[in-house]
Amino acid sequence: MKKKNIILLMLVVLGMVTFLDRINISVAGSSIMEELHLSPAQWGWVQSAFILSYGLLQIPMGALGDKFGHRKILAAIVLWWSAFTAFTGMAGGLVSLLVIRFMFGVGEAGSSPCSTGVISRWFEKDEVGKAQGYVWAASRMGGALTPFVVIPVMMWAGWRTAFYLLGALGVLWAVVWFWFYKDPSRSILGRLPLGDERRRLPKQEGKNLPHSKGVSAPQKDSIPWGQLVKAPQLWLLCGMYFFYAFGSWFFFSWFPTFMELGRGFDKAELTYVVAVPFVMSMIGNIAGGHLTDRLSRRYGIKTGRKALGSTSLAVSAVCMFLAAFIPGKMAVFLFLSLCFGIFDLMLPSAWALCIDLGKQHAGTLSGAMNTAGNIGGFCCGILFGELVQQSGNYNLPLYLIAMMLIISAVLFAFINPEKKIV
Repeated sequence: MKKKNIILLMLVVLGMVTFLDRINISVAGSSIMEELHLSPAQWGWVQSAFILSYGLLQIPMGALGDKFGHRKILAAIVLWWSAFTAFTGMAGGLVSLLVIRFMFGVGEAGSSPCSTGVISRWFEKDEVGKAQGYVWAASRMGGALTPFVVIPVMMWAGWRTAFYLLGALGVLWAVVWFWFYKDPSRSILGRLPLGDERRRLPKQEGKNLPHSKGVSAPQKDSIPWGQLVKAPQLWLLCGMYFFYAFGSWFFFSWFPTFMELGRGFDKAELTYVVAVPFVMSMIGNIAGGHLTDRLSRRYGIKTGRKALGSTSLAVSAVCMFLAAFIPGKMAVFLFLSLCFGIFDLMLPSAWALCIDLGKQHAGTLSGAMNTAGNIGGFCCGILFGELVQQSGNYNLPLYLIAMMLIISAVLFAFINPEKKIV
């Protein structure tokens, strides 16, 4: 197996670990709320404490990976968030839970931008969408597996034990990554030609390739902040992701609680009810990754990125509206499963855009985009809890989410992936 494919496999495993650690608190939500005596509004703040730090640290973590290399940075941040995953099991009330989840988000903030940075250094332009698709599909698989891991452990030993076990899993990944991965040096072309392409390069370029004699440390390029901030493309990208993430974070935070307390699914049913939408999302990510690369090769990246992204978001908004409007357990299960799968068709396109527009600064650009997204997720977590608290109606926030997805679809259509920011 080629080294780049082994690296992709490790990023796939990381995607699963990231979401196992992230979704576990949502699956255990009703049990934690009951034991710690938390109201829906307070639980919204617990969910959003993580999203706040996760969003604020996206840019710094992406920049750290780009500047100092991803071997040490990824290992360090996974160790950090794994420790606070375990500490979540020690929480004794609202305040301690807020602090622990905020610190947990500090570590997880680096996962996506650093993974994007790794992909930008090891994969060619027509492969990045597919690579992103596999990584994001793995994250959704982690979400699908979470209820099968957390609920049996909760029933056997309580919700706290589930956090201890998942914390240990992250530590194991960090040790293996630090032992195996070596940061490559970029070629003079700003790319990392690999495999057979190495033989087609002039000798002077080969000196800077990974595993070549005299290989140097990763180049510490300065981040062109002024150029990034002034680019309209950056703000379109961030706006699009803000409104998309307002919808996606519903599935990462409130979804299990919504299905249990809002639509009457019991704990036994919840295992499959939570898992299936995440499986649909996994399929959407894999299909979206292949589609964006294939459409880009055939029709250009405007079609491959924009058309796929906007269409997916618009159709998913309709599904979200129908989930809120049509009563009953099976209807909401069906439409929310479709919604999650369809709007994640666009996710590999969005993250591939960061590489299209940012090149060697893809980690920084993806950090900016994900920061905006997590501000959207923070707003979703708070507003969902407040709307339910004030109205007693769990369906009301879904109409708001549908509107956000429509806005995201419109903004996606205005992004030009051929106009590089850097």
